Amino acid sequence: MRSTLKLIALSLALALGSGAALADLTPYKDYTISDAVWSVTTIKVHSNMEDAYLEGLKQTWVASNEVAKKLGQIEDYHIYRSDLPDSGSFNLLLVVRFKNNEMLAPNKARYDAFMKEWGAERDKKTTETAQKEYPAMRDIVGEYQVREIILK
Repeated sequence: MRSTLKLIALSLALALGSGAALADLTPYKDYTISDAVWSVTTIKVHSNMEDAYLEGLKQTWVASNEVAKKLGQIEDYHIYRSDLPDSGSFNLLLVVRFKNNEMLAPNKARYDAFMKEWGAERDKKTTETAQKEYPAMRDIVGEYQVREIILK
């Protein structure tokens, strides 16, 4: 009886283990990985600072992303806010979509084009805001580069 139970347990373990092995997917055969790269920053905005921080983002982060988008340096950008702002380690996501890895790499020509459009005065004001005002409003808790997985 005891050996029969051991045999059943062993058979069950082998069946479950082989099922997991058969479930492994192969890149480019079973799924594709996007060329596009999303840069995701997770932020914990302090209580009662959400609207003030969004106002600052409108003049800094959003404005600079609009310039980069106009110049073709990024494809798109988004801000996502949690409906439950005081739960979890972050409550705001800043997301930027780049066409591919090349668009993430440093490039003097892209930098010069951006700075020409952005302007020295706006650059100075944005830097002051980011250094003096933002630390009192939020903490950056994570940064990620992610790609979309498309299952076939």
